[in-house]
Amino acid sequence: MELWIDDINSNSGELGNHADRLWRGDAPDVAEIDLSNYKSQEEAISMIGIVPWILIKCKNWKMIPLENLISKSLGSGTKIVVSISDEIDVLGVSFALQHGVDALLLPPIKEIWDRALKVNESKKNIKFLEKEVISKLSCAKVTSIESGGFGERVCIDLIERLAVGEGMLIGSVSEILCLVHGETIPSEYVPSRPFRVNAGPVHSYILMADGKTKYLNELEAGNQVAIINSKGDERSASIGRIKIERRPFLKIVYKYDEILGNLITQQAETVRIVTNLNHIKSVTELVIGDELLVRIDSRMRHIGNPLIGDIREI
Repeated sequence: MELWIDDINSNSGELGNHADRLWRGDAPDVAEIDLSNYKSQEEAISMIGIVPWILIKCKNWKMIPLENLISKSLGSGTKIVVSISDEIDVLGVSFALQHGVDALLLPPIKEIWDRALKVNESKKNIKFLEKEVISKLSCAKVTSIESGGFGERVCIDLIERLAVGEGMLIGSVSEILCLVHGETIPSEYVPSRPFRVNAGPVHSYILMADGKTKYLNELEAGNQVAIINSKGDERSASIGRIKIERRPFLKIVYKYDEILGNLITQQAETVRIVTNLNHIKSVTELVIGDELLVRIDSRMRHIGNPLIGDIREI
């Protein structure tokens, strides 16, 4: 993390010797944003990937907009520098979303610089372990099946039909999502609904077409979701309707190596999972030891954006 000093009035003095950059008020590689509302946050986001640096100034610091900018900027080529005037804010912005900002712009005040230098030194000793991201499907073993209670179930109705073997990646733990099959197979009592996936309760994650995740509760008509088949091939499809009703659930717990996940799904024969043998099996017929197709992605998420960091969901 770089430390910049506010030298607009040429009063940085000896503190300037510790600075990575003397800030004189403007520079061709820096776009300045006064972050005061949602509109200014969107303005800053629109510059990510276009300018080398975005300088964020905020009269009353709010951490969530800063986290949003950090999650969008990682890997984009754009760096975030934040203007800090209070010592108490140094630690928070330095470690926002674990990664923190790329630079602090500090006033020539010794107490603030002492704090910033100390925090920056401690930050150098923190290393992110980049976990392997498995893009194809893997097999997870069912370890338990139990009642999942009674709550709000979401059906996702697409504007096109699914093929046999296709479904959506859904689960309670973003690190290990399970392939939930579409309602393409008729049962003895109801016809097929080849445009539908009975996705589960409102809290569950779903993989979107852009690689982000959303909660089922956030979905709406027009959203693009990822459609996966049993071979791991992927395409996108648009949602036409979301249908929410109260239903009883099953909780299916599964494990891949040391990664534990679970899928809470409606307790109904028409809800099906794809197994490792490329069989399509009703959730009401699953037994302990069955192997389900899952996708592993060990990155943390911020508003659905994947980024390297530590997270644990149970």
